[in-house]
Amino acid sequence: MIFHPNRLPSRGRPATSLALLPLAAAGAWIAWSHLGRGSVPLPPALPGRRRVLRTRAGAVSFYASDERPGVPLLLIHSVNAAANAYEVRPLYKHYRHSRPVYALDLPGFGFSERSDRSYTPRLMTDAIHAVAREIRGRHGGPPIDAIALSLPCAYLARAALEQPADYASLGMISPVGFDERLSGDGPTGGDRRHPLTREIVGFPLWGRPLFDALVSRPSMRYFLERTWGSKDIDEGLFEYDQLSVRQPGAEYAPFSFLSGYLFPTDVSRLYAALRLPVWMLRGSRGDFTDYDRVGEAVARRNWTVDRLPTGAFPHFEDSNAVSQLYDDFLRRSR
Repeated sequence: MIFHPNRLPSRGRPATSLALLPLAAAGAWIAWSHLGRGSVPLPPALPGRRRVLRTRAGAVSFYASDERPGVPLLLIHSVNAAANAYEVRPLYKHYRHSRPVYALDLPGFGFSERSDRSYTPRLMTDAIHAVAREIRGRHGGPPIDAIALSLPCAYLARAALEQPADYASLGMISPVGFDERLSGDGPTGGDRRHPLTREIVGFPLWGRPLFDALVSRPSMRYFLERTWGSKDIDEGLFEYDQLSVRQPGAEYAPFSFLSGYLFPTDVSRLYAALRLPVWMLRGSRGDFTDYDRVGEAVARRNWTVDRLPTGAFPHFEDSNAVSQLYDDFLRRSR
């Protein structure tokens, strides 16, 4: 069409142009995510030595600070869009001065394998088995203590039921499974997967751009503030998460998380079957305070349930109180 200077544009054209702006912005975001984002170097999340195991769950990375004698302690971070071993940093740094302490990056996170596959409770449990076996081998075979955060508390419970000789005690900080939504007596070994959701969020054209939007600085700060129940989040964790999510393959495990693959259907049955000493700690602020079924844990003689006036990561807010509660639990359970 030829444009004539003396002919005014129709009224519909500006409106059409404005309507196309969101599409243009989305297209620019997709192009930047695929072509201009780039990865950044990821420094270690924790002090000590970092090692990689070849396991049934793929390459699994873990940190070790094992110069001190004592019962080894394994720390397991949570599962979310930006999870990694930095989440256990206060506990790791505290206990490395008094006992052997280890922390793993679960499959799909940190320095562990981040390949494009389905991430499930079975995969995570297999990774925990491999690291627990490695730790026991390094220390002559005694059972270990282990603490997990949030959703992986269910994976740790499964690991302890499948290999009870590996563990002397379990610790659970902000565990899932004590509300009506995520508790479950469903099929053993099942999960809450939605394959169609996984296909949609992981579609190659918009999968990574969608993930980049989810883990943008404003979005990540928002979700951490909800976890803390406060704007006073740990800035070190925030900055490390920003580096971790820019690694190749960082989106694949979170896609499984978002589509339900990582949520077990039998978590209530797992907790009820545990017979070794279990320590549970929960906070009173933030989004993760629905513990309507906590009475089930309180009623079990092998469970110790504590609560602090914190968010879901109490070890960042009051590490002294957390370590004191945990040490008291260990003294009573030995």
